[in-house]
Amino acid sequence: MVTEAIALDAESKARRGFLLALGAYLLWGVLPFYMKAVAHLPLAEVIAHRIVWSVPIAAAVLVWAGRTADFKAAIRSPRTIAMAALTAALISVNWGIYVWAIAVDRTVETALGYYINPLVVVVVGAVLLGEKLDRLQIAAVALATVAVTVLTIEGGKLPWVSLALAFSFAAYGFFRKTLPIGPSQGFLLEVLLLSVPALSYIVYLIATGQDHIVSSTGTDTALLIGCGPVTSVPLLLFAFGAKLLRLSTIGIMQYIAPTMVFLIAVLIFDEPFGTAQAIAFALIWTALAMYSWSMLVSARRAAATSVRAA
Repeated sequence: MVTEAIALDAESKARRGFLLALGAYLLWGVLPFYMKAVAHLPLAEVIAHRIVWSVPIAAAVLVWAGRTADFKAAIRSPRTIAMAALTAALISVNWGIYVWAIAVDRTVETALGYYINPLVVVVVGAVLLGEKLDRLQIAAVALATVAVTVLTIEGGKLPWVSLALAFSFAAYGFFRKTLPIGPSQGFLLEVLLLSVPALSYIVYLIATGQDHIVSSTGTDTALLIGCGPVTSVPLLLFAFGAKLLRLSTIGIMQYIAPTMVFLIAVLIFDEPFGTAQAIAFALIWTALAMYSWSMLVSARRAAATSVRAA
């Protein structure tokens, strides 16, 4: 009876985690529509409002989750503040490139960037943490390198948007792990730190009549306020969902959002997608299939080892 109860509880948590994570990825998948809606507004102003309007949502979730004691301890630690400032800067760079790329019709490149990201994380782990790569992972990274080379030759320059998104998010994930607090506390700390310059910039725009929150139409005001929920809600859904899921499940689910973004870019935004892009994406998809298979095999081995040890 006890074993069955534990199994049912684990299944319930996994189901809840799956739904939370799925909600996050679906919201990220349709985010380009929102970013297109604010594309006529200045990039810096959009980023500032993404930060400022995320603060009350992140704070409310923290209070609801009863994690305020952890947060109070974190803000008394200079090391934690310094690391949070670094991760906040990295995610700001990532947000800025993403918003700009969609505004200038380079959404396909953002999809490619988030497809490449898991492979970049593997390389970062190998280089900085000494993690060993198996043959499939090495082959996957090699295929991704070939894909980037194809795009570089075709375009005459590196696909910097894709690479910048992939590496900035990988760096964010790497340093984010050093924060000794949970994801919801860390997110609130990051946006609080960023809100100081962001709010100062918004006040300056309002004072000089250059803003779009007070001096513009009601539509622009609503869009800028909405930048907070569209930024914070999926991040928080993912944070809570990931805690309830196996890493292998998250690893497979992370392709949902870039696939949706890719389809939106090509089928709805009608962005160019030529032969070179088709070859590059085919190579990336093959690399990700190999990476995912390697991850699943490793997870099964770990589970089998755990069962034997028990």
